[in-house]
Amino acid sequence: MTCKIRHLLEEFTPMYRRAIAPLAHAALADTPVLLLHGARQTGKSTLAQSLDAGRRYLTLDDPVVLAAALSDPFGFIDGLQQPVCLDEVQRAPGIFLAIKAAVDRQRQPGRFLLTGSANVLLLPQMADSLAGRMEVLELWPLAQSEISDEVADQPVSVIDQLFSGNFAPRHAFERQDFITRLLAGGYPEALARSSERRRQAWFDSYLATILQRDVRDLAQIEGLTELPRLLQLLAARSGGLLNMAELSRNTGLAQTTLRRYMGLLEALFLVRQVPAWSSNLGKRLQKSPKLYVSDYGLMAHLQALDAAALAQAPGLPGDVVEAFVHAELAKHQSWASQRTRLMHYRTSTGVEVDFVLENRRGQLLGIEVKAAKTLSAKSFSGLRHLRETAPEQFVRGVVLYTGEEVVPFDEQLVAVPMAMLWGSL
Repeated sequence: MTCKIRHLLEEFTPMYRRAIAPLAHAALADTPVLLLHGARQTGKSTLAQSLDAGRRYLTLDDPVVLAAALSDPFGFIDGLQQPVCLDEVQRAPGIFLAIKAAVDRQRQPGRFLLTGSANVLLLPQMADSLAGRMEVLELWPLAQSEISDEVADQPVSVIDQLFSGNFAPRHAFERQDFITRLLAGGYPEALARSSERRRQAWFDSYLATILQRDVRDLAQIEGLTELPRLLQLLAARSGGLLNMAELSRNTGLAQTTLRRYMGLLEALFLVRQVPAWSSNLGKRLQKSPKLYVSDYGLMAHLQALDAAALAQAPGLPGDVVEAFVHAELAKHQSWASQRTRLMHYRTSTGVEVDFVLENRRGQLLGIEVKAAKTLSAKSFSGLRHLRETAPEQFVRGVVLYTGEEVVPFDEQLVAVPMAMLWGSL
């Protein structure tokens, strides 16, 4: 997609307030380099240009700019006298060393604002050059609170609310509205599509572009024909334990090749791993990570789900609902006042908790996801096991469900409506 076409499309895409914008402003005020990275079409360019209207903007999607950056990175950077935004920097790895040299000569806050659609922290030739000089913020597809325009000047994170137990007693839930949210996902342009069919066409085009051009740029080879099938297979296994041997058997790919492909999909922010939580108490805990497709709308598209079929089904697809919660938690981590790690809990005997958040003080918040309106004491069995494993660390156990009332089951275990994730924060 050319720069001209992309900017024309952006004119028809609604503007959303992004909750990490205050963090980006703060970073530009005291750090020489700010990198906004995330999947393509999450709104990085739009956010970058909104942060400082007077900043010069150059994109490496422009073939002339890219040619200049590739042919003489140091000369290209030295020729940029004013604060600048460089879009899609992963396309010219050599400019990172040039930026380092420029920053070392003149350590000016906010001098370089970079955006990238590949995770440069996973690319060794790029990651080390700006250590100590660069702050990194990840921009996910839109959170439900951003879509609902519930972003305040100082955004509130659901992570902080769940740790504190400070949430409203009731949240209205409409099944059809939730189905719409699940299928739409969080990409701004997909949300702007006027019909389900047009959104499906956008997802198809999006995947084709990434799995051909971006893979070629990162891997220095043409688009890999196995990647679309692998991504579809991962979408069917989203939320499950990552088993490379089983994936290798099902795909017919050698494990070395499979690991390389998985690395590419992670570098492009299409899939995410959630590591296992473990204690030092000698418990027999599962150590394998869980794998998720990053955007639940994209996952639903890969599974060929549609609104009519989901509306008639007796229940909601539990794997997509779990992917929805994973993505929303990960987005809210970006601006939460508490710094947390997102993990999962599973014992060798199969007792599990879908998500475990651990803050810097070692306190634990367990979260179970139930795509159901009714719960019982059994719904909290995994959370009780986590509490027994780490009683000194355990703060609260939450079951997110599709009911409407906040219902305590004891002083630490509580049922919370799923709609909290898009209700007023």
